[in-house]
Amino acid sequence: MKRPLLAIVLTIAASAYGLAVTAGSSTAATPLPTLTLALTKHTITVGGSTVSGAVNIVSTVTGEKADGPGLILLKPGVTPAEFGKIVGSLGKGTPLDAIDPYASIVFDGTATAGAATTAQVWLRPGSYIAVNNGDGFTPFTVAASASPAALPTPDATFSAIDFGFRGPSTLHDGELVRFQNDGYLVHMMIFAQVKNVAAAKKAEALLLAGKMTAAKKNVIAPPGMFAGPLSHSYFQQEVITQPPGTYVILCLMNSQDGREHTQLGMFRTITITK
Repeated sequence: MKRPLLAIVLTIAASAYGLAVTAGSSTAATPLPTLTLALTKHTITVGGSTVSGAVNIVSTVTGEKADGPGLILLKPGVTPAEFGKIVGSLGKGTPLDAIDPYASIVFDGTATAGAATTAQVWLRPGSYIAVNNGDGFTPFTVAASASPAALPTPDATFSAIDFGFRGPSTLHDGELVRFQNDGYLVHMMIFAQVKNVAAAKKAEALLLAGKMTAAKKNVIAPPGMFAGPLSHSYFQQEVITQPPGTYVILCLMNSQDGREHTQLGMFRTITITK
């Protein structure tokens, strides 16, 4: 498989829109099994638990400042080589929903040098590809567990739909939050801190008009990512650690007609408090 897989499947706002996406939240310590993803600029190595059920995904990166780990679950009968060939044939800007007949994106996170980032995920049995946002690909298999670990119940659930977000308008530092895709299309959950609600509403109006460059002028801190692109029904859980303030949550996926999901109204203002 070659680089076009990531260029099409796991391109996040950092590369597509010039945003410096930072690492998301880390989960609190839990007794869950651990799946490790160790990234360099050109490789990703999978270690730890590879059985179905709940896991803590612990991502680390060396040799670069940051990278983007992801997990793709192949549909039964699809091999990694076949999937790479199919995705490599897709044109630039093709909506990620084009991969639905062949695979699902089940996890998309961030890794920053010097600090491990973690997220809680439920893994189904099957054939997977671990990917990074450079050009590393590692196929591996998740075996069915006779007694899969259970995920902790989240304190809140924040969901993406076609085209918007549902969930609490206020999140709290220390809360375990599930970020879930309840839409039928692939969605992501980028966060951008703004000065206040008025600035958020101004940014939302600009996003709706497709004026990304102007909208970024309202952002007061490097944007981050609660969840990168996820396929329908998949989710990841994280503990909120972002500074208190006003945030705009948005999805930067492409629609079939070429518009970004933000131009279809896929954004929401929330508050993070202590």
